[in-house]
Amino acid sequence: MKSKKKLMSAEKLSRRKFLKKAGAMGLGAAAMSTLPFPNVIRAAEPIKMGILHSLSGTMAISEVSLRDVVMMAVEEINSAGGVMKRPIKPVVVDPASDWDLFAEKAKQLLLKDKVDVTFGCWTSVSRKSVLPVYEKNNGLLFYPVQYEGEECSKNVFYTGATPNQQLIPAADYMMSEDGGGFKKFYLLGTDYVFPRTANKILRAFLLAKGVPASNIMEEYTPFHHQDYQTIVGKVKSFASGGDAAVLSTINGDSNVPFYKEFANQGLRSEDVPIMAFSVAEDELRGMDSKSLVGHLAAWNYYQSIDTPQNKKFVKNFKTYCKKMGLPGGASRVTDDPIEAAYLGVYIWKQAVEKAGTTKVDDVRKAAYGMGFEAPGGFKKIDEKNHHLHKPVLIGEILKNGQFEIVSQTKGLVKPEPWSKYTSPDKSCDWVNHQGTYKKTTT
Repeated sequence: MKSKKKLMSAEKLSRRKFLKKAGAMGLGAAAMSTLPFPNVIRAAEPIKMGILHSLSGTMAISEVSLRDVVMMAVEEINSAGGVMKRPIKPVVVDPASDWDLFAEKAKQLLLKDKVDVTFGCWTSVSRKSVLPVYEKNNGLLFYPVQYEGEECSKNVFYTGATPNQQLIPAADYMMSEDGGGFKKFYLLGTDYVFPRTANKILRAFLLAKGVPASNIMEEYTPFHHQDYQTIVGKVKSFASGGDAAVLSTINGDSNVPFYKEFANQGLRSEDVPIMAFSVAEDELRGMDSKSLVGHLAAWNYYQSIDTPQNKKFVKNFKTYCKKMGLPGGASRVTDDPIEAAYLGVYIWKQAVEKAGTTKVDDVRKAAYGMGFEAPGGFKKIDEKNHHLHKPVLIGEILKNGQFEIVSQTKGLVKPEPWSKYTSPDKSCDWVNHQGTYKKTTT
C-alpha cells in the first residue's frame, strides 16, 4: 500500500496534469471551475482598500492612530467573513505629511493598485490635494476629521464634523454663562486651509453675536512651529483685562510647545481657557497633562463616554495595539477622529452589502440615510450631503489626559457643509442637484 504522503503527491501531480491539459484544450478559468475535481477551491477575490495617512512628518502624531484603527476594523470584518464573503486587502501608503505627495499616493492607489475605496487624510490641505484625483477617476474617499466645510464632493464621505457641529457650538458655549461668558477671543491657528476658513466662520459668528472687531485677534504659525514665546506673550497682553479666551486651530506637533509655553508664562485655564479644535486624547498622550488641566476641546466623541459599546471599542483598540506590537500598546487611547475613521469603514461595508457591489456610484447612493451604532452612539449619513448627523460634546481636560464632558446636545445635529454665517446662499444635495448649488430665495 502506498503511503499517505505518496498519495497526496500523486494527487497534486494529477491536478497539475489536469489543469495543463484543460488549458491546452482552450478551456477558460470559468469553464475549468465547473469541471468536477476533488478539493479544488477557488479563493474569493479580495476587495482592495487604500489607507492614505501620514505615518511620518509633522502630522504623524495624529494620523498613525487612524491607520491603526482602520486596520483593526479590517481585521474584525475579515474575521467575521469579509464583505460579501470577500476579504479586504489593505494597501497602506505613507504621504509623509507632504501635501503634493498625497496627490501622488492617491493616484498610485487608484490607478496602479486599483483600490475600491480609500480611507485617509487629516489636514484640509491634504484633502484638497487629493480631491481632484478622486473626482477625475471617480474614486471614493472617506475623510474622518472635523473640517471647515465650504465643500461637498460626490466622491467623498465626510465622517468628521462640519462647522455647525464643532466651531459654532464651541464659541457659543464660551460666550454662555456656563462657559464663562467670555467677550474677547484670540483666534490662533496653523497657517493652512482649515484654520483660516474656520476663523473666517468664527469671526463672522462672533460679530453676528455682537462681539466688537477690536475684541477679536487672529494669528497663524507654520506647520511644525516650535517657538511660541512671542505669540503667548501677545495672548497674555490681550487677556490682561480679563474676559478673554483662545480658540485654537493649531494642528500637529506644534501643540506640544504651545501648551508648554502657555503654562510657562503663567497663563492658566481659570484665567484664559484654550478651546481647541484639533487636540484630542491621542495628541494629549505626548504632552505634559499638568499644563493642560481645565482647558477645553469640542468634539463629537470622547473616550470617556460611559456606554457598553464604547467600553468594548476602547478595550478592543488597546488589545489590538498590544497584540500588533504597536507603540504604546495597551496604553493607547481612542478619540474623535479615531472613532470617525472606524465607523467610516463599517458604513462603507454596509453600503457595499446593500448595493451588492463595490462600484462607487452604487455604494454612494446606498449610503444615503444609512445609520450605524458607533462606539459613541448612533450616527447616520445625511440623506443628501455626504456628511454625518452627530452630537456635539464640549470636554474639559483632566489630569489623566482624558476629558470630562461638560456640555452636550440633546440629540443629533444635522450637518451644514456651508456655514450660514459665510455662505448663506449655498447648500449641497447630491440626490436632487449636482453638488453645490445656490439656494433659491423668496
